[in-house]
Amino acid sequence: MSKLTYRGSEYTKFKSVRLHKDDEVIVIAGKEKGKKGKILVIDKKRDRVVVEGLNKRKRFLRPTQENPQGGVVEVEAPMHISNVMFYDSKKKKGVRVGYQENKGKKVRVSKPEGKEI
Repeated sequence: MSKLTYRGSEYTKFKSVRLHKDDEVIVIAGKEKGKKGKILVIDKKRDRVVVEGLNKRKRFLRPTQENPQGGVVEVEAPMHISNVMFYDSKKKKGVRVGYQENKGKKVRVSKPEGKEI
């Protein structure tokens, strides 16, 4: 049996990720459903994305010399990549992303129309 990279799951499910950092996405499932944000981090090994301003968690900091009071900080937690969808600002809704060959270069396109992103 091969060694797992982290507890409770196989290495990865999605071999290729069509979303990139700084893409505008809309959440399609979960408690943040319908909200929009920008992708800050993509973790390809765990199939997770961190979206700016969404899925906030409270992080409790212990007192240190720099911060003698300690305190509570809200940080964005990762969510599964299947729960977000690329947001098309012209159509005002989420669209699927595909790839096409254009002048010898591989470009991302929105699925139904084939318009370049």
